[in-house]
Amino acid sequence: MTGARANSGAQRHLPATDRLRWFRRAAGCAALLALVVVVVGAWVRLTDAGLGCPDWPGCYGQLHPAQVADIASINAASPHKPFDYAKALHEMVHRYIATLLGALILGLAVYAWRHRRDPAQPRVLPWMVLAIVIGQGVFGALTVLWKVKPIIVTIHLLGGLTTLSLLWWLSLPPEQRAMAAPERALRRWWLAGFAMLVLQLFLGGWTSTNYAAVACPDLPTCQGSWWPERNYREAFVLWRGLGIDYEGGVLSSPARTAIHHTHRLGAVLVAAMLWLLAGLAWRRGKTPAVRLAAAGVAAAVCLQWLIGANLILQGFPLWLGTSHNAGAAVLLLSMVTLARYLWPRAGSSV
Repeated sequence: MTGARANSGAQRHLPATDRLRWFRRAAGCAALLALVVVVVGAWVRLTDAGLGCPDWPGCYGQLHPAQVADIASINAASPHKPFDYAKALHEMVHRYIATLLGALILGLAVYAWRHRRDPAQPRVLPWMVLAIVIGQGVFGALTVLWKVKPIIVTIHLLGGLTTLSLLWWLSLPPEQRAMAAPERALRRWWLAGFAMLVLQLFLGGWTSTNYAAVACPDLPTCQGSWWPERNYREAFVLWRGLGIDYEGGVLSSPARTAIHHTHRLGAVLVAAMLWLLAGLAWRRGKTPAVRLAAAGVAAAVCLQWLIGANLILQGFPLWLGTSHNAGAAVLLLSMVTLARYLWPRAGSSV
């Protein structure tokens, strides 16, 4: 017991720079875990396991699907959606990892509060991340209770990406330097590119949650046409009421085609914008960090395009569908990294 107190005291009396370095490493670990949560969440969605457990937070009232008893009665009560151990396990693994992430984020918030007198310690942002994760828990429950409603699932995805981005931001050390005038001009380009990327991420989530990925099975055309039949009026209805089971999708083929086609057009526009941003940042960046981050953005765009094209050409295999979600997360992290060095002093103690 005495040794534990001594270790705790030693931790409290670490130099401020060492404490902050430890905090950033912990935030980096949390960011990696958040990336795992996002990717596993995509895997759960793509394996149609989102309703593998029809209740929340447990699974048929149990902590693990193996504990579920009287499966015959469950299947008799719900013959259209019988108990599926594999899908239930997929869903619960996602919940276990998300719970571990929540505990780690809580630890970061408590650590930030304990060292709040350190002027370099981020104080507000860790608690903002914790609030977002609590909200994520609410949307996770609604995802199940409202039968994978597309707008809820999409918001849940964007919340996960927001959590990932903020944790990654916390893990990156700010540069203590003055901002060069050419780099200040890059901020407007970054903001425009980031806004377009967020909209594209929403379109990607909307495509997935409405089961519209396979609406265009060919490339570069869609259904053999540059402008296939589309129904935009039906495609982007965000709220359709409660009591609808959205597993498998409820939209007509033209509506799904409209969603997929819009996502493709958005991919072209976003790629052009981010490549332009990367080129400008490479030319005008005054530090190796800015230029390296710009190269990372350009490389992430290329990677995501490569994954997306192969996803279609290879007939939408599960591993490529999951990789496409991971690629979107990596692209987002590359933009956050560039922002960290375009705003070198911003948020260093927020």
